[in-house]
Amino acid sequence: MRKIKIIIPLCLMLAGMVACRKDLVQDPTNAVPVEQAFSTVNDFEMAALGVYFEMVHSSEYLGAQDDPIAWMLTPDLLADNLISQQTGRGSQRTFGNWQYSASNTSGMFADAYSIIRAANGILEHIDNLGQAPERANYEGEALAARAMVHFDLLRVYAKPVSGPRADPGAPGVPYVMTTDLKDAPDRGTVKGTYDNIVADLIKAAELINEKNGVGRLNKAAVYGLLSRVYLYGGAWQQCIDAATACLAVSADPGSRTVFPDIWKDATEAGVIFKIKIMSQDRLGGQPILIGNGYSQSSGNEIVSEWVVSHSLALLYDTTDIRTAAYLLKTKYSGADYIAVAKYRGRGGGEAANLVDVKYLRVAEVLLNRAEAYAITGNEASALGDLDALRSNRYAGFSAGTETGQALKDAIDKERRLELAFEGDRWFTLKRKGLPVARDAFGDFADGTGTPYFVRDLPAGDNRWLIPIPLEYINANPNLVQNPGY
Repeated sequence: MRKIKIIIPLCLMLAGMVACRKDLVQDPTNAVPVEQAFSTVNDFEMAALGVYFEMVHSSEYLGAQDDPIAWMLTPDLLADNLISQQTGRGSQRTFGNWQYSASNTSGMFADAYSIIRAANGILEHIDNLGQAPERANYEGEALAARAMVHFDLLRVYAKPVSGPRADPGAPGVPYVMTTDLKDAPDRGTVKGTYDNIVADLIKAAELINEKNGVGRLNKAAVYGLLSRVYLYGGAWQQCIDAATACLAVSADPGSRTVFPDIWKDATEAGVIFKIKIMSQDRLGGQPILIGNGYSQSSGNEIVSEWVVSHSLALLYDTTDIRTAAYLLKTKYSGADYIAVAKYRGRGGGEAANLVDVKYLRVAEVLLNRAEAYAITGNEASALGDLDALRSNRYAGFSAGTETGQALKDAIDKERRLELAFEGDRWFTLKRKGLPVARDAFGDFADGTGTPYFVRDLPAGDNRWLIPIPLEYINANPNLVQNPGY
């Protein structure tokens, strides 16, 4: 079999501006032009792996190290789950204070479109596979990845598609379906972007394999993503249907016995799709340490950038397995803090903060369906999903009896507790049209210390929309900026 070097320009070039260039090297022995690179099944396998390579090595999209606008870290510090530890380096405090501008938000935008362009390279050449049995799966993977990343962009840069603050006709994000470097797309509308995401995921669900191995998208992951997208779109029955299709494969959110091992990569229980980070993966010559955005080691102590807000810490019950799995009481320079434990690493001699990113879990899909059931009046089913999660989190749990608003509140509470530090909180408040109302506590473990510098962000404030990066606005006359920037 011939060996190839695939060279694919992966960054979005708006109006011909070269934002960056990333060469995906699969094998250094030969080089062929892109138009000849997609010839065999092996070529497409390498290109599919290249999409995940981009997810791992796109630092500001994934959140490697401590870059801004990372989907995993930033949504919690923009909201009320995290507070800046004053003895840290001050990373991302401008975002925690909602002081971002169009000059400091380029990373996620560029990195996200790198992943999208990698997926588009597969889709543009998929006909080269003819009727090969592998064709459907590669097309499905590429469509799912393209939709997934566009949805993250939509949540960051655009208004909600449903809910009290919805504006379906407002600018969305460019839905890029080409690798053409001369393409200068406009933003379209929120609804138009959303519809493209749904269409790609529906088609992907028809094509993709049931199983593709850990670290790759599969049919359950696509249906799980659809449940997330439909929830944000207010399509309640479609959310229920997609979640049900996903949970038909696995409805186990991870028992209390194995739950702590999820965060050490010692089990795949309850994980639908994760982005694998290997010890040999490097970014700028350094290991990709996802947990560095939260804290680092300093001698025998841990110095955190962001610690758990006191009000959130108080919500975790002593019988809740998540208390020990998520929260880590630490001491630094004589003061006690509550650090985020989820990303402290695998242990076993590997580097601290080296761990896979759990992008989609069974627990979220259960909560998505529970919320949709509650809103559509099927309270028995909503409570059943809620208890399926709670029975695997609380010791000695007794079945719930909540109804009406109390049931909806209980679902919201479990969503915050379960998905804390997984990139959900900001987006949940945004889609529900709720303000950020931070507490008056400080950064120490007992609630004393330095409080938030800025505490409140009203619903509807322009800062709920992250500004489109200025360099892209300047390069592409078809892009419009978000209001207030």
